[in-house]
This record gives sequence, C-alpha cells and structure tokens, in this order.
Amino acid sequence: MTLNLNPQQQAARNWFESLRDRICAEFEAIEREAGSEARFDYIAWDREAPGLTPGEGGGGVRGVMKGRIFEKVGVNVSTVSGAFSPEFAKTIHGASDDPSFFATGISLVAHMANPHVPAVHMNTRYLVTAKSWFGGGADLNPPLPRAEDTAHFHEALKAACDAHDADYYPRFRQWADEYFFIPHRNVHRGVGGIFYDHLECADDAAFDAHFAFTRDVGEAFLQAFPPIVRRRMGEDWTEADYARMLEWRGRYAEFNLVHDRGTLFGLKTGGNIDAILMSLPPMASWS
Repeated sequence: MTLNLNPQQQAARNWFESLRDRICAEFEAIEREAGSEARFDYIAWDREAPGLTPGEGGGGVRGVMKGRIFEKVGVNVSTVSGAFSPEFAKTIHGASDDPSFFATGISLVAHMANPHVPAVHMNTRYLVTAKSWFGGGADLNPPLPRAEDTAHFHEALKAACDAHDADYYPRFRQWADEYFFIPHRNVHRGVGGIFYDHLECADDAAFDAHFAFTRDVGEAFLQAFPPIVRRRMGEDWTEADYARMLEWRGRYAEFNLVHDRGTLFGLKTGGNIDAILMSLPPMASWS
C-alpha cells in the first residue's frame, strides 16, 4: 500500500494489525489444544476503484481459518482512502460536502463447529472525513444461550467501558441491542454486547482518549471470548442442537446482508468482496 498516513492514522493502523496478530495466535492455540493443525491463511488485497492503480487507494489483509473448533473464522484488517460516491457521501458522517475519506480497522466474525460455543463478532475502526472518529463494538451470538457465558462477555465489556466513562456501558449496550436486531424477524441477533460510533476526535486529547477506549474494547474481547470457547468446545451436542445452529446462522446471514452498515460500507468503497462477506457462515438453513 502506498498511502501517506499522518501519525494518528499510522498509530491506529498499527494497533488494529497488532490486535489481529494476537487474536489469530490465540485462536490457533485453541485449535492446537483440540489436536488440530489449522492455521490462518492470509490474502492481501488492494482497494479497487475507477482511476486507481494497485495500492493507490490502500487495501488490507483477509485472514481466514477453518478448523476443528472454529468452523470458519475471519479476521480482517484494512487501511483505505479515496472518495465516496456523491450519493453514498450523503449518508456518511462529515462527508456531505467533501467525499474524501480515510478508514482503518479490524473486523472479526467466528462461526463455531460446536453449537454450544457462541459465534462472535468484533469490529473497531477509525474514520476520517471532514470529521474524524472511532467506532466499533462486539456482540455474542450463541445458538444455545448460556447465562454464564453471556454474563462473562458483558462483564468484560462493562469493565472496559467503566474505565473511561460510567455512561458508556449502559449507552453502548442499549445501542447494540437496537442495532443488532432483525426487524423482519422481530428478534435480536444474539445476546448483545456493545456498539458505539462517532466518538469524535476534535483535537489530540480527544483522539488519545477515544483511541485508548477503542484499544480497551479490543483487549476486553481478547480477554472474554477465548475462555468461553475453551469452556464449551468439548461439550456433546445433538442433531437438534446442530439444526438450531444452522437455523440461527440463517438469521445471522439475513442481518449481515440486509441491515449491516459495515457490509454496505465495504461494498460502496471498493473493498475486497471475499473479505466483506467473510462474515457469512459456511453452512446455514432456512426451514
């Protein structure tokens, strides 16, 4: 990639890539514990848009692993810049007058082989238009919810939020409940988490504060999710459990294709199609 990044953009990019490395290493360690040799395959891609030469608009790296515990997990990082289309620019914070943008972030979705192990999503990002801001979140998506796992996941996210602002967790939890909802099914996608956006960086102090919070969200995810996987990955399951997982995956796919803003952002900005759609499960059912 040939982008010229300022120090804040470079710092954000470096963090997202380092978080990717640690998450992937932890997920591969879980596969080793299960007797699997599965590892992530990494494929670099360049942003494609009219008039751009390869690398001129940035790009990213798509990481995918298919193993014994993680039936399919994708961990992607990207750093891109360019200009939104005029119509799409009207929908983006700070881009209505100037369509230029910069974006860097990490996006993760894991679909698990055992129905007792929750699927999970995590995404954090830094965007620059005429404004600049951090956004992201994480949510747990179990086909067969367990109160212990839900509490464990939320406690880690709450601790990350509370370290920065006592208002963050209740506000961002409610935002997740509202966002990760499938209106045409009238159901939530999972058992929630947090979702936040437009933590604006009007000056260096605001950037430092919101970047620190975003880093803590990533650390909370890394602290919370692997123990849940290890707790459930050896549990027995029935054909009815597996059928429930496939049905739930169908609903997950519906949300990501119909309502997810990140999917739309990637498709509208020349992102890699396989990286954008890595969130879709390997198998699903609609009965």
